[in-house]
Amino acid sequence: MTTPAVDTAADVQPPPPAVRRIPVAVWVALGIVYVVWGSTYLGIRIVVETLPPFLSAGVRFVIAGLLLAGIIAWRQGAAALKVSPRQLGSAVVVGLLLLLGGNGLVVLAETSVPSGLAALLIAVVPAWVVLLKAGFGERPSGGGVVGVLLGLAGLAVLTLPGLSGDVKAGGVVLVIVATLLWSIGSFSSSRIPMPANPFTASAYEMIAGGLGCLAVGLIRGEQHGLDLSAVSGRSWAALGYLIVFGSLIAFTAYAWLLHSAPLSLVATYAYVNPVVAVALGALILNEALSWPIVLGGAIVVAGVCLIVSTERRG
Repeated sequence: MTTPAVDTAADVQPPPPAVRRIPVAVWVALGIVYVVWGSTYLGIRIVVETLPPFLSAGVRFVIAGLLLAGIIAWRQGAAALKVSPRQLGSAVVVGLLLLLGGNGLVVLAETSVPSGLAALLIAVVPAWVVLLKAGFGERPSGGGVVGVLLGLAGLAVLTLPGLSGDVKAGGVVLVIVATLLWSIGSFSSSRIPMPANPFTASAYEMIAGGLGCLAVGLIRGEQHGLDLSAVSGRSWAALGYLIVFGSLIAFTAYAWLLHSAPLSLVATYAYVNPVVAVALGALILNEALSWPIVLGGAIVVAGVCLIVSTERRG
């Protein structure tokens, strides 16, 4: 059977442009990152109701890191965990910056700062990263500059609850310091010799950061007077949730997204997470939505959205 000939050039139509459809798996993974990472602020707030901050954070990350290392060895073989001394040292430094300095200080701050406010303060991290890049000679785009200015303006508004006495100012300062340390850790990870396998790097980072949190907790004396029988069931449940869902499932989804989806799409978690955190804090813990939190949060999210859309195209 032959194909009929085309009689005139007018009958020839160009093929329609290919439409790049995003697979369902990408949306599922993105939804996990949106909701689970957004909910970790709520989980932390519940954990520190009856558990000490640094010791609970240390247990979380050491267990999660060991579980991840075990999964890597099981799925890819023990050779996948082998790294050079320089790579191991880099992973330890990044882990301490991200998880001891960044996350550990947030856990401590959430003993006095609402989870939604903490999440909104942390949302300014992309602005710090842009400034770090500029300090190392990478000129930001015009949109990036505007985004940074919006982020810093929103940060100023968000600090008002601390300045007015509605929230302890020390907790707000701790979160801001945590954002700086997290930004330095994130920025450094792309400029020092890290393990090639991102899952291996994360396992070592979590173990190092967790051990750092445990050490700080012991130095602070958090073990004194700790009565495990007095820890509430919901604090234990929240800690388990953070280990399994926050540190294993969500991270795995995020690492997979980095290899399977446009970077500009993956980066949207930066301004979706705080919205999820604020909503959960208000719904479950009845955290107040004061005008500085609503206005400052909106400004920060707008600034981060602008930074993500102009600085991280992919």
